[in-house]
Amino acid sequence: MQIPGIIDPIPTPREVTPREDGRVDLIGLPKKRITELFEVAGLDAKAAKLRAKQVFHWLYHRGVMEFEAMTDIAKTMRPWLAQRFVIGRPEIVLSQHSSDGTRKWLLKTADGHEFEMVFIPDADRGTLCVSSQVGCTLNCRFCHTGTMRLVRNLTPGEIVGQVMLARDALGEWPRAGQADLSALGDDLVDDEGGYSSDGRLLTNIVMMGMGEPLYNFDNVRDALKLVMDGDGLALSKRRITLSTSGVVPMMARAGEEIGVNLAVSLHAVSKEVRDEIVPINRKYGLEELLQACADYPGLSNARRITFEYVMLKDKNDSDADARELVRLIKQYKLPAKVNLIPFNPWPGAIYECSSPERIRRFSEIVFEAGISAPVRTPRGRDIDAACGQLKTAAQKMSRAELDRLADEKQAALG
Repeated sequence: MQIPGIIDPIPTPREVTPREDGRVDLIGLPKKRITELFEVAGLDAKAAKLRAKQVFHWLYHRGVMEFEAMTDIAKTMRPWLAQRFVIGRPEIVLSQHSSDGTRKWLLKTADGHEFEMVFIPDADRGTLCVSSQVGCTLNCRFCHTGTMRLVRNLTPGEIVGQVMLARDALGEWPRAGQADLSALGDDLVDDEGGYSSDGRLLTNIVMMGMGEPLYNFDNVRDALKLVMDGDGLALSKRRITLSTSGVVPMMARAGEEIGVNLAVSLHAVSKEVRDEIVPINRKYGLEELLQACADYPGLSNARRITFEYVMLKDKNDSDADARELVRLIKQYKLPAKVNLIPFNPWPGAIYECSSPERIRRFSEIVFEAGISAPVRTPRGRDIDAACGQLKTAAQKMSRAELDRLADEKQAALG
């Protein structure tokens, strides 16, 4: 029986609405492009290159949000920059703090579209879950985000801007360049921290937020290059993971052009079940997907693929499913680990989470075959920040509720 759902889920996303003031946002642009823009605006080649280098440093090493703060640029030059360019950040509509330390932000683009990002602190790391699209069209039936329509792709600036906002919130810019953090909430600014050698709390990035990163490949690639750039945010590619539901034609390009760790939303080991819960399987089947995993550039025991596997009661959680998962991984000779994810419920979901005993047994079978299969501890469930729960609060809250929260925030700021 054909299961309802989109098989080839790539409608034409909406275009980005240009800024009304005509200024160009520099966030998300590589140094070379900033140089070109400065030349077009009237600087000679030598001056444009110098100014671009200075501005790039202030944007990504110091986190400034105003040209006036760029103290090594002549005072007369700063208004010239401000008239023509802008330093953008997504707007924070709402910030939430879970009882387990997880944080979620509802963000808004300059043209009014909302999306979410999540920060998950652990004992030895801090991971930022970054969105790549406003909405999603994959229609995965266990995922709340998958019930949203795709509005548009996020730009490189809106993607890297999430990382910069997280650094704002965690107080991780040099003090001289820190932005005004009051809008982020006093409880969201940390003066202490120590996950990494340089004392930073934000140590890892996962492209696992709203959207399918490989359906916004160019923008995701360009944003992550800025994140990895030694003159940019300077985060090692070993600390970045890109998650895909299986856009097979783009997987090799992701390995070659981005080179970060790969996670694959597998979730089932048979065509029938994966067709149902991950409809893209009807376009790119299991065999094609697993072969693309085996061909992923740079794959090794030190750089394994992560298979994400959501545990759904009586759907994909039997002993036979576990053994078939092991068989497939070994058949394709994949250096891999499996993340078992207890299903996170949301209103209207048609599935239930597997029992703790069933999840534990599934994990044991995979472990006994020599494949790591940890069970992911659900994080941020109380603020709908857990895996599969992201869906913009604007669709869950009335406009009156959002207006009330905005009024309360404004009152708290005085």
